[in-house]
Amino acid sequence: MATIELRNSGRWQAKIRRRGVIISETFGTKSDADAWARKTESEIERGLWRDSTEAESTTLREALDRYQREKTTTKKSAEKEKYFVSQLAEESIARKSLASIRGADIAALRDDWLKAVSPSTVVRRLVVLSHVFTVAAKEWGMESLQNPVSKIQRPKVDDARERRVSDVEIEAICAASRSEHLPALVRLAVSTAMRRGEIVGLRLENVDLGRRVAHLADTKNGAARDVPLSVAAVAVLTGLQGAGKIKRKAGPVFWLPGDDGPRQMTENAVTLAFQRAVDRARKAYEKECKKAETEPDPAHLVDLRYHDLRHEATSRLAEKLQMHELMKVIGHKSPRMLARYYHPRAEDLARKLG
Repeated sequence: MATIELRNSGRWQAKIRRRGVIISETFGTKSDADAWARKTESEIERGLWRDSTEAESTTLREALDRYQREKTTTKKSAEKEKYFVSQLAEESIARKSLASIRGADIAALRDDWLKAVSPSTVVRRLVVLSHVFTVAAKEWGMESLQNPVSKIQRPKVDDARERRVSDVEIEAICAASRSEHLPALVRLAVSTAMRRGEIVGLRLENVDLGRRVAHLADTKNGAARDVPLSVAAVAVLTGLQGAGKIKRKAGPVFWLPGDDGPRQMTENAVTLAFQRAVDRARKAYEKECKKAETEPDPAHLVDLRYHDLRHEATSRLAEKLQMHELMKVIGHKSPRMLARYYHPRAEDLARKLG
């Protein structure tokens, strides 16, 4: 039978000693202490009780550190997830124990994120956070731990994009870039529709300029594919060699100096360089308009993301390739996904109609 005592603090402490289990909890009222004791003793008798000590003594920050070591490093998205996990570890919620985090805490975190990033980004973060709790419960011996992420509503995601990128915008972004690699990255993306990770992961030994083919051994969907290189794409790669930026026969095409030789650029570095170039290009455009005493186009160099380059490339390639050919080039396995990336201009379709 549980022992229930009134403490000097005015709170009620319930103690249980049964079948080798010794535990205690403190409550604001005696009725709460009684209810907890009856429920816990019943679980012990039926063999359903699980020790929550480890979940109560492990902070979210400690769990995140372990998750990053054991799980994040094995994923294709390791670089992006590592960045997010390190950010989450700095949130105030990371100081709380896993057992003390409630759905309300996660909901508050979700709402704060929504003020700064898109719903799709918030959903991706919640998926990672949910997996941390799941792994802790299933693999780290914290069987009693509940997953607070499962108790909240996730944001609705409508991330379909139809933003086309004009040649004028592309040239302005390249001109405004302070990265020696970004102009070539941008032009190659528009010419090939390769993903950001596929381009930074492109290796010299997998590029055959004679056949005009780039082999991608590792892609997002897990299937290797060969990407045909247009004349413009070949010109970009040839230009890198001609400018003396590539003097090797193997290794990453786009690289940064490292202690052990050339190292691959990170996807996050490309995104940041692109966004900074877009911002600088827009400011330069507004300055030119002010000097010419003309009203700037509110859509020019606005609401642009690096991934829009893949959408733009897909739309351009669709004018030259049939659907089954385009799917092979882009790396999509279904026409439905391909349709999300194909955004023809109405005026272009009108010209085809004659």
